[in-house]
Amino acid sequence: MHEHHHHRGGHGGPHGGGPGGGRAARMFDAGAMRYVVLQLIAEKPRHGYEIIKELEGRIGGGYAPSPGAIYPLMAMLYDMGHVSISTEGNKKLHAITPEGQAFLDENRQMVDALMAKLSEPGSATRDSLRSVMHELKAIVIEKGRDPAAPPARAEQIAAVLRRAAEEIRQLA
Repeated sequence: MHEHHHHRGGHGGPHGGGPGGGRAARMFDAGAMRYVVLQLIAEKPRHGYEIIKELEGRIGGGYAPSPGAIYPLMAMLYDMGHVSISTEGNKKLHAITPEGQAFLDENRQMVDALMAKLSEPGSATRDSLRSVMHELKAIVIEKGRDPAAPPARAEQIAAVLRRAAEEIRQLA
């Protein structure tokens, strides 16, 4: 096991591959994509290229996520201790760790919803309201639980949600 062979490339930061981003970028933000990638690794150990190809196959429509979106995410999963990396030649094989599996298990409902969304043709439009609600819930939970967040974070999130609720209430 060589644990020290990951590096931070200049691949567009945590939110992925530049403008556009295709259908999956509209379907998932980087936070949601983290769960999807971790679930794919949980199914079987994979190389980054295999993850991109697997997502392309499941999403369909000729869309493939960019390496600039996937590789930094995989480095982050490694940094969080959710995956281990073993080196095979010049490729890195990512496998889930017990911590990564526990994280998936804790978030099983959301992970299952995201995986179902991946495989549903046309789901991006049919269930868009529902998927946006799931995405909102995931972001609120993620940001609300961030131990590095300033103490005022919870109140900021609550204020945003109150404004959104008020705007929705005022719709004709």
